[in-house]
Amino acid sequence: MKTEIVPKRRRFLKIIAGLGGGLALSGIFGNKAFAVPSFKGAVSDHFDSEKFFNPFQGADQERGFLDVLKWQFDRKTPKGYWPEFIDDVKQTVPEQRVLKGEIRATFINHATVLLQVDGLNIITDPVFSERVSPVSFAGPKRHRATGVAFKDLPPIDLILLSHNHYDHCDIDILKELQARDNPVIFTALANKAFLNREGFKKVKEFDWWQGDAFKNIRVTAVPAQHFSGRSLGDRNYALWCGFMVETSVGNIYFAADTGYCPVFKEIGERFKNIRLALIPIGAYKPEWFMGPVHVSPVDAVKIHHDVGAQESIAIHFGTFNMADEGEGEAERDLLKELQKPDNSGVKFLALKNGESHSVKI
Repeated sequence: MKTEIVPKRRRFLKIIAGLGGGLALSGIFGNKAFAVPSFKGAVSDHFDSEKFFNPFQGADQERGFLDVLKWQFDRKTPKGYWPEFIDDVKQTVPEQRVLKGEIRATFINHATVLLQVDGLNIITDPVFSERVSPVSFAGPKRHRATGVAFKDLPPIDLILLSHNHYDHCDIDILKELQARDNPVIFTALANKAFLNREGFKKVKEFDWWQGDAFKNIRVTAVPAQHFSGRSLGDRNYALWCGFMVETSVGNIYFAADTGYCPVFKEIGERFKNIRLALIPIGAYKPEWFMGPVHVSPVDAVKIHHDVGAQESIAIHFGTFNMADEGEGEAERDLLKELQKPDNSGVKFLALKNGESHSVKI
């Protein structure tokens, strides 16, 4: 496999384009323009009256900005190779609605999946921009096209927004969706004030294990091990989460962005009949740095088992180069894990951008 050794003269841009989609850049250009408002609420097992935190075993290993510097300047192995642009996407045009007896999931890119079930169109963490960064000239850049062109998206009824990192919370695209479809946004606690400030009115926020009905389904925010922030000054001011979507066809689990922790077994105990899980497999190397907040393909399969999913689809890979694994490495590592005897019979798909998968009654 080709490798790319990053010259020192380019490493400054690599630093500011690192974990969290360019948090350092947003700090340099001013917290007022990028930072989310602080949140005031009751103390809980994951909120200390000022900031949110991970309460799970091993969460104290969460990395900070000094670790970002160490990762970028003290690499012991080359960075995995990614071509500048990978022209292998066949964009698809989804049906307008999927009515009864089926869950149809179309992998658009990164953590963006179009879920069509019970006559509703739901999109997870919609990202269509060229860069996942607070500025247009630096930060993680797209290596693959979206699997569905924005103009070909069917009318979106509900957006599931897991947290506020730039590679999950694409404000420009959210505004385009609002102007076109006026969907409701479900998100994690303390993100509503930021979204309201950006002009979004139809926003509901939830703490972990809280949720609400939406038309003929129910959505619950579930725990994840991650962090939040859009600048250097607002780290963990807002919560992060995954989502469970209860439908007539069964449950859909969107794990969003997370490290591995014991909570997945609890999620599986609370929610049975998970017909489909969307589980991240990318941005996991080096594991000493990424492990607390991103799962590897090996851990992704553990999550599949922990929650008791019948089928899983991989997300968070293949479009943006955000860590040290090379292009295609996450998919290859997932395949190796699935070939182990303990994973015999596990159905865990790594779709290409634009591919769809259906689960039927």
